[in-house]
Amino acid sequence: MAEVTPESSRSRAVIARVTPRLERELGVEDLELGAPVFLRIFKSTRQLEVWLEKDARFELFRSYPICSYSGDLGPKLRTGDLQSPEGFYFVTPSRLNPASRFHLSFNLGYPNAYDRAHGRTGSFLMVHGSCVSIGCYAVTDEGIEEIYTLVDAALRGGQSFFRVHIFPFPMTDKNLAEQRDSRWSGFWTNLKDGYDWFEEYGRPPNVEVVDGRYLFGES
Repeated sequence: MAEVTPESSRSRAVIARVTPRLERELGVEDLELGAPVFLRIFKSTRQLEVWLEKDARFELFRSYPICSYSGDLGPKLRTGDLQSPEGFYFVTPSRLNPASRFHLSFNLGYPNAYDRAHGRTGSFLMVHGSCVSIGCYAVTDEGIEEIYTLVDAALRGGQSFFRVHIFPFPMTDKNLAEQRDSRWSGFWTNLKDGYDWFEEYGRPPNVEVVDGRYLFGES
């Protein structure tokens, strides 16, 4: 049985107000509201990218500035470390919070299978509005209204979940080489495999965890 996408008077009002403008702007790019979505987050550049599916590939629609996240480059390890996560996450309808105290939000699903395999702890790690963060990724209220409208429409349009890939920085060879002395170099090299998959195929890969590593394949 498919999950019900939650709603509130706030989310309904936001979606009704934002939808007409978003549909016009999407139309200019030959994209459609309700198409499957994919999100990427980059800590170092403080950007959240929203990609929409078109002709079996995903195209970048818009990048939103992240006005606040917690901690430094590197993954979240434990409850209370004030660190925002890195890795590969997915959001089902039940993880949307249309009545968030941070305007609107969705739960990233931390800890995922990889995090649990490494003994990492924490909960309620979100993308939300209000520009404040204690481990979450915060955007402006205007930004979360657009992002929420896009993901809500995708889930209501039949996408069972959407993926959120979170990286410390754009995973180029150059950027990774500059971080080769970091304690997280091996972890980031594994993240780069998933980054490279999307860059090559234009679709986010299926993600599994085997022997404490992310493995990627056809989704």
